[in-house]
Amino acid sequence: MKLTSAEITNLWNTYMNDSGVICHLQHEVNKAEDMEIKALIQYALDISKSHIETITKILNNENYPIPHGFKLDEDVDVTAPRLFTDIYSLFSTNNLGKLGLNAYSVALPLAVREDIYTFFSECLRESDDILKKTNDLLLKKGLFMKPPLLPTPDNFDFVGKKSFLAGYLGEKRPLTGTEITNLYANFQRNALGSATMIGYSQVANKKDVTDFILRGKEIAQKHCEIFGSYLSESDIPSPTTLDTEVTDSITYTFSDRKMLFYTTALTAISVGYYGASMSVSPRRDLGVMYSRLVAENLKFADDGAKLMIKYGWLEEPPRALDRDELAKKKRG
Repeated sequence: MKLTSAEITNLWNTYMNDSGVICHLQHEVNKAEDMEIKALIQYALDISKSHIETITKILNNENYPIPHGFKLDEDVDVTAPRLFTDIYSLFSTNNLGKLGLNAYSVALPLAVREDIYTFFSECLRESDDILKKTNDLLLKKGLFMKPPLLPTPDNFDFVGKKSFLAGYLGEKRPLTGTEITNLYANFQRNALGSATMIGYSQVANKKDVTDFILRGKEIAQKHCEIFGSYLSESDIPSPTTLDTEVTDSITYTFSDRKMLFYTTALTAISVGYYGASMSVSPRRDLGVMYSRLVAENLKFADDGAKLMIKYGWLEEPPRALDRDELAKKKRG
């Protein structure tokens, strides 16, 4: 059975993402000082390398071209001074587990062929394992950011007023548990993104790439402020930021191409998170807020793609045939 469009696309995306992750983790594992954190980074690194090997075999058997992706000898200097602290690396590895659970839970139901299903099923299990191991270590080190607690109600209840949906004028009802959960998680993701952009901006080479990454940092910090303000209205504390977990290194560490890809990819992922948050937030002001932030991130991701095209860095994903193009070739 030939690979379906969904299978080939998800394999391609996994290859691209893991090849970039390998560059990031290889540098971090070389610089990590905490041995427990170092061991977890190495564990995640080995998993990403195994994904590349498996996908390469599958694509070779299908006579499908291997993506260029990212290379250790092209996109990272593993000997460069450390750019992030061990604490950042632990949170970053934890986030890899979360991103993997989301990505592979989408890829798995779309896998038809047995070998592809088995591969993504294993990827899902590995992501769960990374998340569990990093959660345990964050708890052990007193770094785990627990979501807020909620009071225990006396009994169940039903909504009796239409004001439950309001949020523009008049009295706003307190946030629901689902709304709190998403605001808190989106704050955490943007806090990690802000720290990442700060580090990237320090080592980027081209001015327009640096300016773009700095713009991403400002967007992430602004979104943290917005999410934090909604939490504050309900007397709920915001998570801790990670901006101080970036070193003062300005030495070349990652290629501009790799950092630009990572920046736009994370931004695109955030659009999905915001959309999911909007769908489960009944308060209308939250829906409007998420709509505005989605539009801002879409514009930012689009500008990032244009910048990658400008420098010839955007690798074309699997796509359908352009029949008009084929017809023109025949006439030519």
